[in-house]
Amino acid sequence: MSQGTPVPPVAKKIPVRIEQLGRVRTDDYQWMKDDNWQAVLRDPTLIKADVKEHLEAENAYREAMMASTLPLQAAMFEEMKGRIKEADSSVPSPDGPWEYYVEYRTGDQHPRYMRKPRGGAGEPQLLLDANALAEGKAYSEVSSTDHSPDHALFAFSEDAQGSEVHQIFVRDLATGEVLPDPIGSAIGDFTFSPDSEWIFWTNRDDNGRPDKIFRRPARGGETTLVYQEDDDGMFISVGRTADDAFILITAGNQETSEARVIPAATPTATPVVLEPRVVGRLYDADHWGDRWVIRTNADDSIDFKIVEAPTATPGKAHWADLVPHTPGRYIEGVALVKDYIGRQERADANTKIVIRDRAGAEHEIAVDEPAYSLSLGGASEFDTTTMRYGYNSPSTPTSTYDYDLATRERTLRKVQEVPSGHVISDYVVERLNAPAPDGELVPVTVLRRRDTPVDGSAPVLLYGYGSYGSPIPASFSTNRLSLVDRGWIYAIAHVRGGSDKGWNWFLTARRMTKKNTFTDFVASAEHLIARGYASSGRIVAEGRSAGGMLMGAINNMRPDLWAGVIGGVPFVDVINTMSDTSLPLTPPEWPEWGNPIEDPEAYDYMMSYSPYDQVGPMAYPAVLATGGLSDPRVTYWEPEKWVAKLRPATTSGKPILLKINMEAGHAGSSGRFDYLKEVAHDYAFAVWAIDKGWERV
Repeated sequence: MSQGTPVPPVAKKIPVRIEQLGRVRTDDYQWMKDDNWQAVLRDPTLIKADVKEHLEAENAYREAMMASTLPLQAAMFEEMKGRIKEADSSVPSPDGPWEYYVEYRTGDQHPRYMRKPRGGAGEPQLLLDANALAEGKAYSEVSSTDHSPDHALFAFSEDAQGSEVHQIFVRDLATGEVLPDPIGSAIGDFTFSPDSEWIFWTNRDDNGRPDKIFRRPARGGETTLVYQEDDDGMFISVGRTADDAFILITAGNQETSEARVIPAATPTATPVVLEPRVVGRLYDADHWGDRWVIRTNADDSIDFKIVEAPTATPGKAHWADLVPHTPGRYIEGVALVKDYIGRQERADANTKIVIRDRAGAEHEIAVDEPAYSLSLGGASEFDTTTMRYGYNSPSTPTSTYDYDLATRERTLRKVQEVPSGHVISDYVVERLNAPAPDGELVPVTVLRRRDTPVDGSAPVLLYGYGSYGSPIPASFSTNRLSLVDRGWIYAIAHVRGGSDKGWNWFLTARRMTKKNTFTDFVASAEHLIARGYASSGRIVAEGRSAGGMLMGAINNMRPDLWAGVIGGVPFVDVINTMSDTSLPLTPPEWPEWGNPIEDPEAYDYMMSYSPYDQVGPMAYPAVLATGGLSDPRVTYWEPEKWVAKLRPATTSGKPILLKINMEAGHAGSSGRFDYLKEVAHDYAFAVWAIDKGWERV
């Protein structure tokens, strides 16, 4: 290194002794958590001065260390931007007399929400220009939009700082005016009543949790409490059934759920429980004109089944199997139209769509590729024979189809354009199966250029997540091409903790089996090495959020495998976070991780892998941790504390870097081009880590 090497910030240590369940731990960096964090989420300028000073010093150090990558970041950004069709629009969704769609104009960071008369006659109508909404703001994200069933009103929710605290606005489409008195302190979701007279929404409490469903007249007026959830461990939301026969209130977490219904004819009625909650039982309900259709794991249906029940008696005693449970065939979701049910199934990290008519006849939409993503979009109106679905793969841009359920004819409505050019045949997509330590086979999706050698010489980016039952689809991303076109191999490890191979793939990597997620990822890397796709020390690992916990764990377990580790908004301070009941996600996530406040066994197991607590003297790879000051999901102090502890612990001399977005939250920047700059930064770090760019600083 040269004489002018930047000097990293040294975080002060203020040891805090924490005694819990007879166990003691010491946290030197607890001071980084702002005591007034709830207020900071709503107004980041309230951050403590010493915390702000340290974050700014960390950002400055990272910028200085990575200064040599600025040309690469700029080049990657221009490449990524060049692959986006700047003037673009979605396929319109027909609903009654209108077709609704979203468009971008050249140069726009944000979308414009539009509608036009069905059938093509008449001029398009602008419902919302999110660019104008974002003007003068460092952050602005429109999280949800919807029109009233009578098409007279348009509502939208805006998060104006990345903290996921929303305001909901309602626009009168006859006058174009936004009605006074917006709804504040809301979760992003909302719904109009089927008669268009009322709007229902979910309240966000002071700890950032959804706790109440409210209702008021759609055009403004007195607010009424509809439902209050007393269990801090449940998420709640409100919507309408597919046939607009009911307003539906749902409460649930990763293992238990419950629905309440309000008939459309009496939208001010008290909600009635569809089937009382039972710990370990999940169900979600929709109404199919003359009956309930319910997806559930009841009766040991691990990979879910579909049942039906009479409208008047929807309880479990009246459930009858419509689509029985088949182990290994995970039913992910259901979409209803008047005479058909569409369902999306997942097995072996791929998806298929199955269509069923009222008589019970079934057929499937499937794709013959080794790895792909097929997604059922359903329909925006009930009385139709058309459903929409999308198809892509790691090498193939997205195609959107309208599918006639009666004739089985599909109509291609749109193919994703890559303006800078994309030749599918230049790329190879492969599916490997990595043997885990317990014999399970972990799917690994590989994308590379056809001319990239498989001899261990190519650098590899290995991505993983593995939590909450969320699968990582083998989908298309134009951004990844900035690595792949530079001779990299991009791989996705479909580790346990997701539902990539069924719901049991999730159930066998949570609580006291969580470490399967981490060992699956390590096994995936080792298999890539064994098959010649990678070499030890030439892999950059990446994961975000709970996938950032995966990054922290594998960083401690096998630092020798990685050239670099990218922990995006990483959940790494597991034991402290799961012991802090004031944080938004703590009680709802005890079913996932365990409760270290009351359960000694859960505490000990969690402590044995908690990435922050397991940091110790070893030769760590280069690490990039990122965060957002307004993030309510993984608070800024988690990556900050992780970096503070890693830097003095590492014996490798490789840099430990922190990037905190001082104007955004969990999802990063809100503008589509600003977000690309963040991706380009992270990918440039990956190249820098492989090339050991810090040696030239």
